[in-house]
Amino acid sequence: MINIDELKFDEKGLIPAVVVDAYSKKVLTLAYMNKESLKISMEKGLTCFWSRSRQELWLKGETSGNYQHIVSITADCDKDALTIVVEKDGPACHKGTDSCFEYPVWQSEDRHEFSIEGLYELLEGRKEEKPEGSYTTYLFEKGLDKILKKVGEECTEVIIAGKAEDKKETIYEIADLAYHVMVLMVEAGISVEDIQKELASRHIIDHKVKQEKMTH
Repeated sequence: MINIDELKFDEKGLIPAVVVDAYSKKVLTLAYMNKESLKISMEKGLTCFWSRSRQELWLKGETSGNYQHIVSITADCDKDALTIVVEKDGPACHKGTDSCFEYPVWQSEDRHEFSIEGLYELLEGRKEEKPEGSYTTYLFEKGLDKILKKVGEECTEVIIAGKAEDKKETIYEIADLAYHVMVLMVEAGISVEDIQKELASRHIIDHKVKQEKMTH
C-alpha cells in the first residue's frame, strides 16, 4: 500500500478517478478527487469527489441514495490517476443510466466486444421481441421444461467431453452449457449480478475456511 502523500495531484490539487463496477467491470464514471475527498472516501468506504462545477465536496449518493461502496483504490504507474472499484447501490449517472459512458464514437468492423452482460441483454431482447427463426426464441416459446431439458443435455455433453480429456470439445460443450444456463437465468429472472454476488460471497467464505485451517 502506498501513502496518499505519494500521489501526484495536479496544479489545482485534483487527481482523476475512474470508477469501475466490481461485478460487471464496466466503467461507471470519471470524476475528480482532492486530498480531502480521498481521505473521506477511505474513512467512509464511500466515494467522495470534488465537484469542479460547484467547487465543493460531493459524497456520491448523499442526495440520490445511489452510494458507491469502495472495494479498492489503485493508483497508476505515475501515481497521478486512480481506479476505484465499487459496489453500487444504483445508477452511477445523474441521468439515471447505469454508466455515464453511453455515446458510441467509433467501433471496429472487424473486432467485436463480448461480455456476459451483453449476451444476457441479447437473450432478454430475444425473450421480449421473439424474432422468427431464432433458436433462442424457440426455447422461450417452448418454456421452462424445454429449457431445463437442454441444460441437462448440455451438462451430460460436458461430462462426456471432460471424461474424454478432449480440451477443444470440452470448451465447446461448456460454452453450450453456459448459453443454455443463461437462457434459464433470463426465464427465471436471475441476473448476472445475482450470480456474481453469490460467487463473491462464496469466495469470502472459502478464504475464511482456508485461514481457519492454517491456524489449526
